[in-house]
Amino acid sequence: MYLYPMTAEDGGSGLCISYLKIQTNRVRLIHESLLFVVQLSEVILYVGTGTNKEITVVKPFLAKYENQINVFLEDFPDVDEPVWILGACYNLKTEKSELLSDVRSRLWFTYRKKFSPIGGTGPSSDAGWGCMLRCGQMILAQALVCRHLGRDWRWDSEKRQPKEYHRILHCFLDKKDSCYSIHQMAQMGVGEGKSVGEWKLALFDDWNTLAVYVAMDNTVVIEDIKKQCKQPGRESRSRAGPCGRGEVSASGQSCSLNFQSQRPLDWRPLLLVIPLRMGINSINPVYIQAFKECFKMPQSCGVLGGKPNLAYYFIGFIDDELIYLDPHTTQQAVDTESGGAVDDQSYHCQRTPHRMKITSLDPSVALGFFCKSEKDFDSWCNLVQQELLKKGNLRMFELVEKHPSHWPPFIPPTKPEVQTTGAEFIESPDKLFESEEEFEILNV
Repeated sequence: MYLYPMTAEDGGSGLCISYLKIQTNRVRLIHESLLFVVQLSEVILYVGTGTNKEITVVKPFLAKYENQINVFLEDFPDVDEPVWILGACYNLKTEKSELLSDVRSRLWFTYRKKFSPIGGTGPSSDAGWGCMLRCGQMILAQALVCRHLGRDWRWDSEKRQPKEYHRILHCFLDKKDSCYSIHQMAQMGVGEGKSVGEWKLALFDDWNTLAVYVAMDNTVVIEDIKKQCKQPGRESRSRAGPCGRGEVSASGQSCSLNFQSQRPLDWRPLLLVIPLRMGINSINPVYIQAFKECFKMPQSCGVLGGKPNLAYYFIGFIDDELIYLDPHTTQQAVDTESGGAVDDQSYHCQRTPHRMKITSLDPSVALGFFCKSEKDFDSWCNLVQQELLKKGNLRMFELVEKHPSHWPPFIPPTKPEVQTTGAEFIESPDKLFESEEEFEILNV
């Protein structure tokens, strides 16, 4: 047991705590109004003051400890309202452990440091500029989890996970040959413009065969989606890597047999992304109820959004507060060179999730939905008609049956006849790493 009073000289507010109880690099809070974390070897302090809804950070602390801290100040409020998480409903009084298990099972991607330089000469950390890409990774990962493991799958650190889980995780590791890595997303974004290029990476993912449809002009076209999800797929006999790519030899030549045949698909699993602007400078209250209804749909894959310069991945709500996973924590890159199993502890947020008032949300968002089958998509269309379009709410988006005649013809995206790691899209590494001066979801 150690006594460590805080003073203004230490960066605190002049208040003192009773003491800190330190056990094996874990710190327990012994004061109801302050949160302290001590990293023993360097005595780096994190000091917070505030209520159970907000904490004012006075000093940073080592990010690798954040995921292990039980932050009592951010516990859920004592209300009778149900909690909705990606289409699942929980009673806080009787199902809190199930709720936290659900949140903990979502793949959590944050800033990382000390990974291989992006583009070969770029930075080895995405801290300060990669939060939108990390949120994009989270919504993609949720779609893949639903695709291979199902919505009811739960992660348990003490149990062995299925091979599909590890294969999904490998798709997002911070290295250039992972198909949804920060390296691929950043470089594809340079080639395609801003962050919209990241969705095109799905075209190179033969394992998941995911169809990503990004709505234009606040309009979801049923005819176009069914055309994209039913287009012939490529069946390859190549030896596939973790993300379904053909293996590449040391000389850079593809080791695949390059024998591909066209085969029809009944339905390509769909990730539907709907970029919206629900107001001018702030969210218009008339959209709030319809916005909350989206989290109740079983096809919900979350929402990309946040505040200016801060992107978050929203996974649900309670009363008038949104629940989200925050990528703004810089963790050490996970070493994957040894060839062993990936330590996945840092890819799951093992604490009570963050919350924010819905009215504090920036009006630019992107809704995400995952439909594994055509029946699933038809069910989503019916829910939208019943819950969003026929209840008198101001419409957030339109759902139409046919492709608008005044639009250009819809051509489903196809995989280019080249093997790529995304590196050829980069013009200058400097273009990748400008700070996020403005946060806005863009249409493709």
